[in-house]
Amino acid sequence: MELRAEASVRPKIQGLARRHTFAEFCDSDPCRESNGAPGGPFLSQPEQGRAAGADVGTAEAGCGGGSPSPLQGRVQAPPSGRLQAALGFKGLARCGEAALGGERGQFGNPQRLQEIVWGGCGTDAGQGRLSASVGRSSIFPPDLDVPRHSREPSLRTRVPARGPGRRRFPQALIVGVKKGGTRALLEFLRLHPDVRALGSEPHFFDRCYGRGLAWYRSLMPRTLEGQITMEKTPSYFVTREVPRRIHGMSPDTKLIVVVRNPVTRAISDYAQTLSKTPGLPSFRALAFRHGLGRVDTAWSAVRIGLYAQHLARWLRYFPLSHFLFVSGERLVSDPAGEVGRVQDFLGLKRVITDKHFYFNATKGFPCLKKAQGGSGPRCLGKSKGRPHPRVPEAVVQRLRDFYRPFNRKFYQMTGQDFGWD
Repeated sequence: MELRAEASVRPKIQGLARRHTFAEFCDSDPCRESNGAPGGPFLSQPEQGRAAGADVGTAEAGCGGGSPSPLQGRVQAPPSGRLQAALGFKGLARCGEAALGGERGQFGNPQRLQEIVWGGCGTDAGQGRLSASVGRSSIFPPDLDVPRHSREPSLRTRVPARGPGRRRFPQALIVGVKKGGTRALLEFLRLHPDVRALGSEPHFFDRCYGRGLAWYRSLMPRTLEGQITMEKTPSYFVTREVPRRIHGMSPDTKLIVVVRNPVTRAISDYAQTLSKTPGLPSFRALAFRHGLGRVDTAWSAVRIGLYAQHLARWLRYFPLSHFLFVSGERLVSDPAGEVGRVQDFLGLKRVITDKHFYFNATKGFPCLKKAQGGSGPRCLGKSKGRPHPRVPEAVVQRLRDFYRPFNRKFYQMTGQDFGWD
């Protein structure tokens, strides 16, 4: 049985539609792209279509439909016209926190709004009306495993009960870092029969958090008892709000961070952006102010490599025992060894071994002899292993000197020497 929204509710919701925070979530391309369909092996990363300069450390960046600038790291506000397309009576749903403007009390009784609104956002919108299921006291689907620590529930989302297993929140997350080797690690792990992972990057905890935990959980593949659900979004590690949000979902979450020499990582980051923006200034011009003056830590390609600073924020919410730091360099030189460490960390039997890998000299990194769901060898996509632009040795050396104290601090914090110095 369904109820049409009362006429008295309409003016209130129309007033709510004018809130920009709502559009930042409901008219969100990154959120809409994460449609819950587990991608096949070796899918290209959604983040590759976005400039490397997008502002890290700022939640909801890129969720408003605007385009990030590779130079300034800013996200432009969505055109006001898109508010009309996203809102009204067709765009209010699965965006619970955004609908409330992130604050309780902005719309009278938030629980009443949650009872009234359900459905989809953007292309998943309803049929021009707001409706509510009668007699349901919970805003979560009946088969939703909500951790008891979850503090910010979403609007109720309908999740089909078909198929074996259940959709569960991830027990483990690959949270970073960009251009560190996260895609390779995820695809290697997907060979394990007890690992089920989302193929695309949902960007839930940094860009799409307003859609709520029910929406996030609905993206996950179904798992049987004893299987582990995973996802990876490299920008999580450098976004300030993410540690608190993940802890709110479950303080028992296991966190995997793939790290790489920050100088090499920065150049790789720049190479990715350059391939999409040919007119980009030189690496030197972006990395330094006034020639070879101060290193510009405002540039995301540089800032991401300050691993010690980012880790310090995470340690306020999670103990070090919840982390595994994977060497991006060893993931190339000894993939079976590094993946073995990950399997141990996740409590899995070491199923993925040397027999699964071969080294592709053309690409310069290991490939799988047999990819998940395939019958032959597979390597990562064309965007992986792209050649780096030539950077003057003086520039590289300056960056090595800049990162050295941060690297040593990171070695101390993690108890691992990654050999970057």
